Amino acid sequence: MRDPASYLRRTLERGELVRVLYRLGRQTASGVLTLTTTGSPRGEIFVLRRGAVMIGEGELARRALVGRLARFLSLERTIAVFEGGVTAYPPGAQHQLPLATWTRTHLEQQLDSSLAEMLVRELAGVRISLRPDLAPDLATCDEADRRMLAAMAQPRRLDQIWPLARTPRFRLLAFLHFLRGVDALALEGVAADPPPVRRFEARDDAARRLLGVDGDADVETVKRAYRRLARSLHPDLQPDADGERRRVLERRFAEVTAAYESLI
Repeated sequence: MRDPASYLRRTLERGELVRVLYRLGRQTASGVLTLTTTGSPRGEIFVLRRGAVMIGEGELARRALVGRLARFLSLERTIAVFEGGVTAYPPGAQHQLPLATWTRTHLEQQLDSSLAEMLVRELAGVRISLRPDLAPDLATCDEADRRMLAAMAQPRRLDQIWPLARTPRFRLLAFLHFLRGVDALALEGVAADPPPVRRFEARDDAARRLLGVDGDADVETVKRAYRRLARSLHPDLQPDADGERRRVLERRFAEVTAAYESLI
């Protein structure tokens, strides 16, 4: 991918935008990033200063910005235009969201047990090393990060990296998921092809709405949505509910479970 620190104009497929954002953050780029959905005449503008997006004061402003970025990352296709060196001072923007740090958090939060198992299968037998030009800034890393990075300083298999990293298995896998997502891993050998992502048909619309997932949601997204709803609706997890409330929970839980089973 071409260095985006000075100028970029590309149509990005899903999974590519997060790499661009990470590079802009890691290269401490300053300028104006415009993201547009295909078919939309207007784009959304993000002002960058030294690798961070400028943001207004308060948690609500931060959440709104994170929501905007996450929405673009979920799209199948995005048009990105970045003009580096452009000086811009959006009104009220006194705070910053570091892009390299945020992309790591965003990717690591995606990992659940199913995705972790898939990652292990894909990397089984492959020798893994780090691309130095895309390695995280050591200033942002803690001691566990540094051990994991040191273990990948030369090509090693996953079963060799783990004892050297001396960190919980899930944290190591989350870190690898992030590094792979931003294209910072070099793989030697043949990695297993990831299983095809299932997309849901129009007949599943009612079930998707009930679970609160988008039309392009994959199986793992549906599973996470179901688990979240199940925790809030399962009658046995609401011991203080009275008779009427318990009957409502039982009905809602049954509806959500039926919707989930129709999609999986």
